[in-house]
Amino acid sequence: MANILAIVGRPNVGKSTFFNRLTESRQAIVEETSGVTRDRHYGKSDWNGIDFSVIDTGGYVHGSDDIFEKEIRKQIELAIDEADVIVFMVDVKEGLTGLDEDTANMLRKTKKRVFLVANKADNISRIYESSEFYGLGLGKVYPVSSINGSGTGDLLDDIVKEFEVLKTEESETLPKYAVVGRPNVGKSSLINAFIGEERNIVTPVPGTTRDSIYILYKSFGFEFLLVDTAGLRKKSKVHENIEFYSVMRSIRAIEKSDVCLLMIDAQYGIESQDLNILHLIERNKKGVVIVVNKWDLIKKETNTHKEFEQNIRNQTAPFTDIPVVFTSVTEKQRIFKVLELANMVYANRCKRISTATLNKNLLPVINEKPPPAVKGKYIKIKYITQLPTPYPAFAFFCNLPQYIKEPYKRFLENKVRNLFNFSGAPIVIYFRKK
Repeated sequence: MANILAIVGRPNVGKSTFFNRLTESRQAIVEETSGVTRDRHYGKSDWNGIDFSVIDTGGYVHGSDDIFEKEIRKQIELAIDEADVIVFMVDVKEGLTGLDEDTANMLRKTKKRVFLVANKADNISRIYESSEFYGLGLGKVYPVSSINGSGTGDLLDDIVKEFEVLKTEESETLPKYAVVGRPNVGKSSLINAFIGEERNIVTPVPGTTRDSIYILYKSFGFEFLLVDTAGLRKKSKVHENIEFYSVMRSIRAIEKSDVCLLMIDAQYGIESQDLNILHLIERNKKGVVIVVNKWDLIKKETNTHKEFEQNIRNQTAPFTDIPVVFTSVTEKQRIFKVLELANMVYANRCKRISTATLNKNLLPVINEKPPPAVKGKYIKIKYITQLPTPYPAFAFFCNLPQYIKEPYKRFLENKVRNLFNFSGAPIVIYFRKK
C-alpha cells in the first residue's frame, strides 16, 4: 500500500501550487480561476527518504447547484476515503470563510490525521493572522507559502511521521496505458467502466477532463497504470489557457505511456483530428489500439463492421497493423477486449527477437527480393540485429545504406510484422554501413 496525502480545501486557496511544490512538477493546472482543478490529480513525492503519493482535489463547495461543484464535492469525499493523511488548506489573505467552516465540518468526521495549513502566509503579519484558523477546532495551524516554500519543511517533517516507511514501489515497471482521443468520445466513461467507480468526473459536457490522471488498475489478472487525458483539440479551438495546458498534458501523457487507447466516435468515424493524434502516437513510438466507441448507436447491416474497419485502415495507411475494437462503454460491450488488446500490444512492443532468428528468417526473403540497384550499384544486406531500445528497432547492415528507398523499407517492415507479430507496436528500421 502506498502512503497517500490528499490536499483539500475551497477553490483558489493554492492547493495546486502546493501540489506542484511537493511533486516538483507543473502537473496540476494553476490559474486564477475558481475551480480549475476538476479531477483528483495524482503525483509522487518524497521527504526525508519517505515516498508518498499526493492527490490534489478540486475545491470543496457546499450547497451549490453547479454541475462541476457537485462533482468536485464527490471527488473530495473519494480523496478522503483513499488518503492516509489530509492537508486542509485555507487562505490567510482572505481569512476564514463559510466554505472553510463547511469543509472543516466534513473533515471533523474523519478518523484520518488532518493538517490545517494556512497558505499565502508570506510575511510576519500574515503568519500572526493565521491564528484565527484555530477557531476551526482542527488543532495546530501550519502557516506556509506554497509559492516561495516557507514553512513547508516543518509541515512535511510532521506529515511524514504519520506515514509508514515503505520500500520503493514497483510502479515504474508497470505498463502505462493512456486513453486518448478528441473531447467527449467517452474516455472517462471507459476508465470508470474498467475500475467500477467514478474515479473521474463524467458529465455530458465536452472537455470535462482537464487534467491527466494515473490510476492503478489491478483486477481480473491485469495490472497496469491507466492515464486519463484531457481531450485533444484542434489548436484553433484552444481558446482558454486551461485548454492549452490540457493539450500539453495529453501530449505528455502520450509521451509517458507505453500503449495508447485511441478512442474514436462511431457516429463520426475517423476524422482528421483522430489521425493527428495517431501520428503523435507514432512519432512517440508508442503502441496503439483503436477503440471505436458508441457502436450501439450505429444502424448496422451485414458488412457494416468490416467496411468501417477497412475505412479506418485506408485512412491510417501505411501504418495499418493496428488492432481495432468496437465498443459501447455505456452498455459495457467488449471493454475487457480493449484491455486484452492493450496487453497484447504492450507485449509486442517489448518483444525481443534474437539475432540468429532474425537472420535465419529475413535473409532468405531479402535474397529472394533484394533492394533495387541504383546507378548500376547493387545493395547487399548482410546482417540484421534488434537494437536495445524500449520499442522494436532493427539495424540492417549493408554496403550502401544511403541508396535504400522508402518503399523497400516498408516492404521490410511488413515482413518483420508478418513473421514475428508486432501488431499495434511501432517498428523503426535503420540501415547501417557494414
